[in-house]
Amino acid sequence: MLIYQNPLLISAILFFYNLNNQIMKNIVKSILPILFFYIGITNSKAQIIKAVIEVNSVIKNIKCNIDTVERNFTIEKIEINKNSKIISATYKGCQFEIVQELNVGKYTISLSGLEFETERLDFEINETNKGKIILTGINLKQKTSLLKEVTVYGNRKQFLKIETDKTVVTLKNNSMLNSGSSFDAIKRLPGVILSPSRNLTLNGKDVKIYIDGSPSTLNGKDLENYLSSVPANAIEKIELIHNPGASFDATSNGSVINILSNTKHQKGLYASVNLNYNFNKYQNPSPQILLNGRNNNLSWQTMLGYNYITNEELVSTVQTFTSFNPVKTLLQTNSMVNNYRNVYFRIGTNYKLSNKSSLLFNYNNTFANDRLEFNATTLGDGVNYSENGTTKNQHSNHELSFQYKYKIDSLGRTLDITAFVNTYSKNPIKLSKSLMNETNLSNIDFCLTNAYLKYDFAIPFKDLNFSINTGGKYNVVKVRDYGIYNFSNISNNIDFNYKENSLAFYVEARKKVKKFNFTGGLRFEDFNVERFASNIVENIKFSNSKLFPSASANFEINSNMNLSTTYSKKIKQPNYDMIDPNNSALFNQYNSSAGNILLKPAFYDNYEVKLNAFQFVQIGANYKLSRDDSRFIFNAESGKLISNQSFQSFDQIKTFSTFLSFPIPLDYFFKGKAEFLKRMNNIEKMNYIYVNINYIKSKIEGYEFPFSNKAIYNLSMQSQLILPWNVTNIMAYSIMTKGVYEVYHITKPIQQFDVSFNKEFIDKKLKVGLHVFDLFNMNETNGLIVGQNLETLYHQKHNSRVFRISLTYNFGNLKLHKENTEIQNEKIQKSSGLL
Repeated sequence: MLIYQNPLLISAILFFYNLNNQIMKNIVKSILPILFFYIGITNSKAQIIKAVIEVNSVIKNIKCNIDTVERNFTIEKIEINKNSKIISATYKGCQFEIVQELNVGKYTISLSGLEFETERLDFEINETNKGKIILTGINLKQKTSLLKEVTVYGNRKQFLKIETDKTVVTLKNNSMLNSGSSFDAIKRLPGVILSPSRNLTLNGKDVKIYIDGSPSTLNGKDLENYLSSVPANAIEKIELIHNPGASFDATSNGSVINILSNTKHQKGLYASVNLNYNFNKYQNPSPQILLNGRNNNLSWQTMLGYNYITNEELVSTVQTFTSFNPVKTLLQTNSMVNNYRNVYFRIGTNYKLSNKSSLLFNYNNTFANDRLEFNATTLGDGVNYSENGTTKNQHSNHELSFQYKYKIDSLGRTLDITAFVNTYSKNPIKLSKSLMNETNLSNIDFCLTNAYLKYDFAIPFKDLNFSINTGGKYNVVKVRDYGIYNFSNISNNIDFNYKENSLAFYVEARKKVKKFNFTGGLRFEDFNVERFASNIVENIKFSNSKLFPSASANFEINSNMNLSTTYSKKIKQPNYDMIDPNNSALFNQYNSSAGNILLKPAFYDNYEVKLNAFQFVQIGANYKLSRDDSRFIFNAESGKLISNQSFQSFDQIKTFSTFLSFPIPLDYFFKGKAEFLKRMNNIEKMNYIYVNINYIKSKIEGYEFPFSNKAIYNLSMQSQLILPWNVTNIMAYSIMTKGVYEVYHITKPIQQFDVSFNKEFIDKKLKVGLHVFDLFNMNETNGLIVGQNLETLYHQKHNSRVFRISLTYNFGNLKLHKENTEIQNEKIQKSSGLL
């Protein structure tokens, strides 16, 4: 039996089977029958031979001892219907060897490169040649100049790629996106909207942020601050997953934004030094250094950086308290200066235990020391109140992850086991004084811990165009928040505790039938949530054990177009910032802010249909039905002149949205078809405009809109123009029209215009960029929020016009073979019949 030939697999299974934790025993028991059954099937169907293959290829007029030309090779198994790829890699020189376990049968090897034509050679693996196989007679022919101009190669750069189930945006060489923070980059992605409540949405659906495949536990302002502390040039690409399937957590809401770090390591040593210098009224530098490399079986990356950001913000509200007769109105303003300072350190390693297994380790941390200075006033009939003060906030975030990856056999069956721990702490201290000689003080001590252990098992049946993925996960989240308050010489303490544990199993099957790809998934999740706050009488508990189905179908209209439909059911546990009574230090005689500990879990039904074309164009629509969902709102008690900010549940929220994304190829219209096709090989040298349009309309049961429920439109455009002297100009414009966004009435369009100029020097080692964000200083939020006994006209304005100089210098080994060592904590797969 093949299983006895893999002692490492047996050791891993026995290790987890003997753990004392009963839950881990159940997880291992659930995968053991599958492992034995499918491994037994493979052993009976195919005989595997460890083959040593020597490849000899000759280029005319180049002697073998001086041949350093790079070659790409691919080995495929010859099947009846379609060849299946076994391995592909890159090497230099006229001769190389590879050791690979292969099934008995016929194979073909192809060699390709930028300087010569692709050549193929067939060979066979059998009992008689199971030793060393020598392949000769491969003569590589150099390409002509004409072919160099018009041939499109498979490794061409592509900043944006639309796939069946996701959109992939590459940040590495996109200067508009990668010169700021991760949060800045996400806000500029197609279909992403930052709502008036500062929540991210994708094509009208709620978003769950994943970082390197792991769902982030941070929420609200904490998540925004964390993403603002991570530089965008640390990101390789971002995946916009519109309707995640069963392999994702049931709490992944309506969509997922997965941020993938720049964790591709090169043989030898590679380094990059970056400096972003921001200035408007303030001048703030943000330096960073990145080192990575590979030596033998160990790949590694280290990143160290510092951010210092200062901005001003003005928030004003006109609040009408309707329970009074006549009504009473308060005008409140709050002028703030925010100083964000943080140091971050990231390290990632991948150690190859064998040709079939590897162990990955990632550690990320951020230490921050922020300071907020504010001056607030409240004016009204007989009211003249003002206060000023400072809020100091120290916080830190640590993420630690391990992953063991094992390739069971050459048929593509894999086993991944991942352990992840995240701790986050913060300590905001607010001290304010008023003209009434009163001192208000709040001191909040917050700590969050998130840990999980999971496995994923992939089982492809290539002959049947069918695959099965299965896995399990056990997750524990703990939050402790202790607040001390002193308001008008009255002391008050609030102790908040939150604990959530969940156990999940999933199975997902994929099948290809002619031009159709079908995916069906089912996820079981058992939640146990317990909340406690010292200002309420008793603990609040929620327990849910439910099945969450998902399904998708994709029809390949032709090689460039496909039509897909998806459905998924999800759950959303209220975030800690929504239920924590200590979630804000905002309080005075006329304002209070607290979480709503009584919020229920929300359930979602997500439907979507989408047409993709040419990997750049998409048009689609989605419909989301949510029950017991919550939104941020202002309310007031009858007869009291105090504005209460909190979250409120609604019976049903129905959201319908449509979206359209397409490029305008300027080269095709102004340079002609031939020049356009030539530039398709190098997107960096193309002139284009990329357009994204969204239409979103919501209807809320149990909420009477006191204004017309008018839908909103969101338009974003990004252009790239190649100017003389190889200067690249990128411009981006976005606008959200007036209308109703969920429960918020947008009374004035929200818009922004950004401009960037970039040029490379010293053989592309030095990159210099000049950028200006919100050139016309138009980005501000104006809205109307109507709650119980209170109508609030809201205005918020940042000093969003920022100038930036960015410098990046790369040195070391820039061209050798790359190896991906990122930990994919959650399975992210395309909706196809095969893995």
